[in-house]
Amino acid sequence: MHWLFGDQLGPHFLDSGDSGDSGEAGPGRDTPLLMIEARSVFRRRRFHRAKAHLVLSAMRHRAAELGDRVTYVRADTYRQGIARSVGDRPLTVHHPTSYAAARLVRSLGQVSVGPARGFLVPRTDFEAWAAEQGGRRLRQEDFYRWVRREHGLLMDGDAPADGRWNLDHDNRQPPPREHGTLPVPPPYRPREDEIDDEVRHDLDRWERDGDVSFVGRDAPRMFPADRAEARAALKRFLTHRLPSFGPYEDALLAADPVMSHSLLSSSLNLGLLSPAECVERAEAEWRAGRAPLNSVEGFVRQIAGWREYVWQLYWHFGEEYRRSNVLAHTAPLPGWWNELDADAVRARCLRTVLAQVRDTGWTHHIPRLMILGSYALQRGWDPAALTDWFHRCFVDGYDWVMMPNVIGMSQYADGGRMTTKPYTSGGAYVHRMSDLCGPCPYRPGDRTGERACPYTAGYWTFLDRHRERLGRNHRTAQPVRQLQRLHDLDEVRDQEQARGDAPP
Repeated sequence: MHWLFGDQLGPHFLDSGDSGDSGEAGPGRDTPLLMIEARSVFRRRRFHRAKAHLVLSAMRHRAAELGDRVTYVRADTYRQGIARSVGDRPLTVHHPTSYAAARLVRSLGQVSVGPARGFLVPRTDFEAWAAEQGGRRLRQEDFYRWVRREHGLLMDGDAPADGRWNLDHDNRQPPPREHGTLPVPPPYRPREDEIDDEVRHDLDRWERDGDVSFVGRDAPRMFPADRAEARAALKRFLTHRLPSFGPYEDALLAADPVMSHSLLSSSLNLGLLSPAECVERAEAEWRAGRAPLNSVEGFVRQIAGWREYVWQLYWHFGEEYRRSNVLAHTAPLPGWWNELDADAVRARCLRTVLAQVRDTGWTHHIPRLMILGSYALQRGWDPAALTDWFHRCFVDGYDWVMMPNVIGMSQYADGGRMTTKPYTSGGAYVHRMSDLCGPCPYRPGDRTGERACPYTAGYWTFLDRHRERLGRNHRTAQPVRQLQRLHDLDEVRDQEQARGDAPP
């Protein structure tokens, strides 16, 4: 019997030949399958309601597709599910995607663990590449170029397509000021069915019984829960939205949280789509002249570059990476943040993004990094607690996704092992890249006073608090030197201390 976890739901996890991502054989065509829905997963953390719905809906849809081949067990724990359905008979499983799940399967003597699937690069290949770097920092750009060479992605012979590896310069445009939303067709939206109704009924019952508790709001499911829906979402993105994706991938519009983003991250992380099919089909759109190279390169970079890089670093750095905290940030997350209480917030950018998380369990990467992550970094919140928050509150959030993204990228808690500088800014960045500042009660240029932007004031207090460390970093030394010219720095410090953790 072969065990499928709830993020191993696509056909590439059942490929019985040597064509899977791992390069090794999977379960046989007639191998019986096991899926376990463990209630304890939802007791341990307060997940977003939309995330719980999506995961359970996807698992149950997959079980319905597999029919009599799968034994689908609803149990209190994974161990209970195995004891009830398998006993001490042998099991196989593809390597799970978290340290906790990996410990579980290795503690079960009957389970044989094969290589991970659902990624372009086998972990052994990454470790070989990392060893070749000779102790240098494992830069994402170097890794991305290596992946493209190895997989022939956007390559013309030995050279990158059009002679450039990186088209970021073309993909950092502010939003068009003449539109409140991008003038592009809307993304694919699924239709709920009786399985979704059943999941919603179960979640309602669990909450009524006091068995579990969720955050966020329930709503009609926004993201694919089966392979057919995921393929339809990919097709719609490639056909209608990929051409406009690149230029505005870093931009924000209050009335358009989706912009031209693909909304495929949850489908990839559930295993409904493979990264190979996504990037290869995107490249085919460029080769056919239907999408510009900057948009296709930006999309390929997100999947073959960043997603692969984050997955590999999760395992390469080890579980102790979770405890990285070189900035000694230990403040707890405030209640309004934990409860996704966007209505308590006056700052329009944070209010808008927190409401998006509350209502959908999703925002794109710039709100995550430069609105949510930046605010937490400036206020010195505990990076491990913030990692757990992102894991729980985002439909595409998994431990392997959020640990490097939050600890390394967002909170700089590793001191630069992953990125060369902290990613935070004052209100000027938000003003340039969005339409969020106009009606806000705060002004991006004000550091003090009633209209002082919490991001602008927070930026300078963050630099001040860590000026010794950041002054030694060539990428942050200049703004640290500017602290000496701030005549109102004492006032800014006092103001932000008084503000504390109250919603801005």
